[in-house]
Order: sequence, then C-alpha cells, then structure tokens
Amino acid sequence: MKPLAENRKARFDYNLLETFEAGIVLTGQEVKSIRAGQANLAGAHVIVRPQGAQLLNSEIPPFQPKNAPVDYNSSKTRQLLLNKKELRYLLGKSKEGGLTIVPISMYNKGRRIKVEIALARYKKKQDKRETLKKRQTEREIGRSLKR
Repeated sequence: MKPLAENRKARFDYNLLETFEAGIVLTGQEVKSIRAGQANLAGAHVIVRPQGAQLLNSEIPPFQPKNAPVDYNSSKTRQLLLNKKELRYLLGKSKEGGLTIVPISMYNKGRRIKVEIALARYKKKQDKRETLKKRQTEREIGRSLKR
C-alpha cells in the first residue's frame, strides 16, 4: 500500500512501540483532497478521551479552494474510529509518563481512508545522533559496494 500522506518526522523523533489502524471521519471534499496527495501529517498528534480518539493539527486543504464552504477549517480536529478495546488500551497507555500517540501515515484500504497511529516514546538527542550515524554508514557501505 502506497501511503497518501506520511509523517516522516515521527519515525525520526519517536521510538514507535505499537501501531494501530484507525478509520477517520471526513467530508467528501476532504477525501478528494487526501487522494490527490494534499494532506499533511507533520506536527499532528492524537488525543484519546473516553468518548473517542481525535486527530489534531493535521492539514487537509480543500480540494477546490474556490468551491469550499466559507467556514471550512483545514486543520480542524477530526474524529478517529477505533474499537472499544483499542480505545481503552490507548487511554491507559497515554496516561503513562513519556508516551504519546502520533499519526504515521494515511492510506487507502478498499474505498476507505485509514490512519496508521503509533504509541511512541520521544527520542533523546543522543538517540537521534545514533540514527543519523547509522544512516550515514549504511550509505557509505552502499556506495562502496556499488563500485
């Protein structure tokens, strides 16, 4: 599955512990906009409450800006659809110190649009440096093998 939108910064900034698949409540023009590749998950996060999970700060611009409703807000809070068991689990884990829930990607599953969310722990600066060093050594190895 090719993602329609991806939060690449989340994989660098966080250690992803568990991933979940959630549906998302959208309007028709938001669906068209996402399928056109205009959605942006950078800086977005998920809040879990007993009533349900919500996606905040995700940017989904209108598909046709001139034809959009006057009161359309592209970064409004959107409802995520999870089953009760997953919701209770995430609610308990989100109250633990140091854990947060971040969206990783949006993708098609049949006719539906799904959001992959992850329970994550923020990386320290040292861990980020190690990741960068690891990437650099892998690139050098790839280049040397190419020759």
